[in-house]
Amino acid sequence: MSDTEMNSLPIGDYALLSDCRSAALVSRAGSVDWLCWPRFDSPAVFARLLDPDGGHFAIRPAGDFQTSRAYVDQTMILETTFRAQDGTAVLTDAMAVGRDDRGHHLGAGSPGVLLRSLKCTAGEIDVDVSYAPRPEYGLIYPILEAVAGGIAARGGASRLLLSGPDGLQVAGDTATAQLHLTAGQSVSFALQYGPMSEPPLAAWDAGQIADRLQDTIAAWRSWSALHQAYQGPWRDLVLHSGRVLQALTFAPTGAIVAAPTTSLPEAIGGARNWDYRYTWVRDASLTMEALWVAACPDEAAKFFAFLADAAASQLRRGKDLQIMFGVGGEHDLSERALPHLAGWRASRPVRVGNGAWTQRQLDVYGELLLAAQRLADQLGELDPVTQQFLAAAADTAASRWQEKDQGIWEIRGEPRDFLYSKLMCWVALDRAIALAPQLGAADRTPRWAAARDEIRAAIDSRGWNDKAGAFTQAFGSEDLDASNLMLAITGFLPGDDPRMKATVDATAARLTDERGLVYRYLAHDGLAGQEGTFLLCTFWLAHAQALAGELDQATATFERAIAAINDVGLLAEEVDPASGEMIGNFPQAFSHIGLVNAAWAISQAQQRAAGRGQLQAPPSVLQWRGSTSHDPSGSGSSA
Repeated sequence: MSDTEMNSLPIGDYALLSDCRSAALVSRAGSVDWLCWPRFDSPAVFARLLDPDGGHFAIRPAGDFQTSRAYVDQTMILETTFRAQDGTAVLTDAMAVGRDDRGHHLGAGSPGVLLRSLKCTAGEIDVDVSYAPRPEYGLIYPILEAVAGGIAARGGASRLLLSGPDGLQVAGDTATAQLHLTAGQSVSFALQYGPMSEPPLAAWDAGQIADRLQDTIAAWRSWSALHQAYQGPWRDLVLHSGRVLQALTFAPTGAIVAAPTTSLPEAIGGARNWDYRYTWVRDASLTMEALWVAACPDEAAKFFAFLADAAASQLRRGKDLQIMFGVGGEHDLSERALPHLAGWRASRPVRVGNGAWTQRQLDVYGELLLAAQRLADQLGELDPVTQQFLAAAADTAASRWQEKDQGIWEIRGEPRDFLYSKLMCWVALDRAIALAPQLGAADRTPRWAAARDEIRAAIDSRGWNDKAGAFTQAFGSEDLDASNLMLAITGFLPGDDPRMKATVDATAARLTDERGLVYRYLAHDGLAGQEGTFLLCTFWLAHAQALAGELDQATATFERAIAAINDVGLLAEEVDPASGEMIGNFPQAFSHIGLVNAAWAISQAQQRAAGRGQLQAPPSVLQWRGSTSHDPSGSGSSA
């Protein structure tokens, strides 16, 4: 397969590797085509995902072969089985976590090492290896030199050392090898990263690589084994989604990226290409709600401390809460284009940074307080800075809910009175009132309650549109918006409220494609081009249908959404209406959050329908460990 063909691979062809600090994407053909070090948002070492010459590290059989793959039980370690004419081999890929990282400390000591081990399990097999590092998003073609135990790469601000077997040959800026393995034989590789300012890296031998692979498997299993309770529908997918969300977490701070990639487009060949390797307050708060409800106080407290440190000073100065941050707490995420990269399937520009960091989005206060209230028991006694931060978030929602903003979808047009933003200001105040004793803010509750009542009255009177027969995107608008399904999900309205059911039905009838997948909205948003259907919004529809007691419809909607999932249980942001393939940044935290919460809502609706009542509180995904299969049928890997 040529470099050009590799650049056109479907997004769903890739699997995710993570050390809870950074991430790699590896194709079904065994090529690592995306890897950023040392953080999710660092410049890529391999970027063939976005350009044929962006760099790669491929291990694959010579000639024709077939592939099947799956994650090792309860881990994010990938096993790819190659079946060639004369033999079979299994490639095991992982990003090493720290030695003896266990449980909540997964990723605490990750060393910045990609581990790859290939074992011939039957017959004999010829293998081609191609190693072409291209640091700084393909700008640097490093100097490769053979050293004891491997190949060193020098260029730019970093060092790379590929430890591997004899036989690697350097030709300019690429190293290759042709290997022959018979049953029982194996070869292994370790690619290490380090700053140029530090001493040269030391090669790892095969024994060290095997040891670290086993240690990394044990680390993920220890994390997974902490919480295992969920026994509802789609159990395997729910469990696996929990691991995916953990894999998108930056262990040093607890920040959670929306996705580990940049510029995978919302429409093929279009310009809606954004960098998602940052932590949105909205996404991260909802991820925590899915992950850590009544489960992991250490991670919950760490995340809120991160946000308080990153953002509390803004609210104290009377500014809006910034909607997103770098995973280390950075504020300036200025956006720029990388004109030297061709883009996935010629979707340009390729962007790094995200200009949405300067936008006003009033919904973030609601998502923040929603997660805090759900996690109140786990957070325990809050430190004064976090208390003040959360109380200030409620104060800001109370004082600014009537103002216009860009809304949840970061529309790059004129600010408007988006209904969802008003709703989430209501949520912020509703949850802050419940949290007031923990926030030391009992004296503020009368003002918060008065503002909450004003918001409810405004949504009741201005959010509903008789002509549309539904709640609409913004006050005075006739356009539908999938985010209004959250009116039921947040508890603003009962799921069976007539206006809510009408909104759900209108969404299902008029805001879907031929497959029944849901668009965010169909209104003009100030940007050129179209976008696909959103998997999160489709899961929201299933969730809202479950709350309305429409179990058959909810189940059918859920099944339509998971039909997009790839063979290793990963979801992108969107689905292309024409082709049905996944598009957008990948894997997408929001999509997996939607899957978890919709599955839970349907399981609860099933229990209510059976007369067994409702559980006291939703369990977290972290309680739901134990998955072994990752395809929609629950049967494991698929060829």
